[in-house]
Amino acid sequence: MKLYHTPIHLLHQQRQKGQVSTLEIAQAVVGRMQATEGQLHSFLSTYPDRALEAAKQADQKQAQGAQLGPLEGMPIAVKDIFAVPGTRTTCGSKYLENFVAPYESGVTGKLAEAGYGLVGKTNMDEFAMGSGTENSAFGPSKNPWDLSKVPGGSSGGSASAVAAGQALAAIGTDTGGSIRQPASFTGIVGIKPTYGRVSRWGMVAFASSLDQAGPMTQDVTDAALLLNAIAGFDPRDSTSAQEPATDFTARLGENLKGKKIGVIKELDLSVADPAVVKVFEANLELLKKAGAQIIEVSLPNIAHAVATYYVIAPCEASSNLGRYDGVRYGERSAEAKNLLELYEQSRDQGLGPEVKLRILLGTFALSAGYYDAYYLKALKVQNLIRAQYKAAFAQVDAIASPVSPTPAFGIGERAGDPLKNYLADAFTIPANLAGIPGISVPGGFAGQLPVGLQLLGEHFGETKLFSLAHAFERELDLQKPPLAL
Repeated sequence: MKLYHTPIHLLHQQRQKGQVSTLEIAQAVVGRMQATEGQLHSFLSTYPDRALEAAKQADQKQAQGAQLGPLEGMPIAVKDIFAVPGTRTTCGSKYLENFVAPYESGVTGKLAEAGYGLVGKTNMDEFAMGSGTENSAFGPSKNPWDLSKVPGGSSGGSASAVAAGQALAAIGTDTGGSIRQPASFTGIVGIKPTYGRVSRWGMVAFASSLDQAGPMTQDVTDAALLLNAIAGFDPRDSTSAQEPATDFTARLGENLKGKKIGVIKELDLSVADPAVVKVFEANLELLKKAGAQIIEVSLPNIAHAVATYYVIAPCEASSNLGRYDGVRYGERSAEAKNLLELYEQSRDQGLGPEVKLRILLGTFALSAGYYDAYYLKALKVQNLIRAQYKAAFAQVDAIASPVSPTPAFGIGERAGDPLKNYLADAFTIPANLAGIPGISVPGGFAGQLPVGLQLLGEHFGETKLFSLAHAFERELDLQKPPLAL
């Protein structure tokens, strides 16, 4: 196996035994990134020198007899939504094209403490609004399994980079499926932790009650290691949960015997591609064969999840994006003759059509006469969905579903049809509304395109979720065909 396609935990074992140096690992990843980036466009900024320097420092430390942590010197990418001092933080938007972060986000600060090597900042849908990375102001990323397909979104650049070996792991964000869906589309592992598990400090806001950062990795063990590094309370984030430190690798290696896996009675699989349903059914059979019980659970309001999300998320986006006014930072119109024109022209010139659409949707739903009819009603449905998940987890250890109704779709295939794009997140959105953790694990293939299995857990139940996902991964032992590059 190539070094750039080897999980971090295995590379860490090899370097502890003296079989490989950290610098050799970083050189392999940087070389792969430089050889393939022209085709994939996974990154908005690359930092090969930083990655190589971090690797050299790790090797020097090891040579002096120090024990290295698993992430020390490892080349890892972060979505270009996180503030990293001295780097551009564009959030995929022309509006922030030249914005250089003056401070460090909570997530990247923790990664820096763990000694990671920043290999680059990845492409994304503008302000994390999209399902294919096609809404990036800097052009779409491509799927390394098929260069004519999207890698998913909004964390598509992170997914593409990890799948192609341009980074050993990456950090994405998930507001309605933006870690899990691209992980499914590119055949990697992606976890959205419980809301509040990971700091949002220094992470550009889309919908503050739904956004959550999480790892995107080559296998489940690496995802647990990355979450170990970035999880924890942050007093700078008012939504950060004061949960005790947890070792998310603690239950890896357990089996599936006697575990109860729920399937949602009301989940409409008729909207899914038959190839996706076939993979999901095969995954359920595998879980049963490994000793798990498959139990039907009821979530009556899940049918309203997409509609609920597309009221709440745009409302919060409308509020959050009010800070982009052409006054303090970012795009500033040179033609404006007064303050009102400055606001209007700066936003018109700097923001893309999808971002404008969602701001308009949110502003409308929050306006006088519509607040109660839309926003308040959506919050009530959200509370019902949360309560129904809580009741379901009293019966089962996890809930299984497909990640997305389809495999990766073609670049440009859904242009001009926002509803089709919104429905791409139909199976992932409910977890964000409920604030629960969800993980996408490779489940099989539809032709040459990967398809993921989604497992959802109860609030702050990541340790159990990792155990179940790891057991499934081990049982499936998926053999992947070659990439397109």
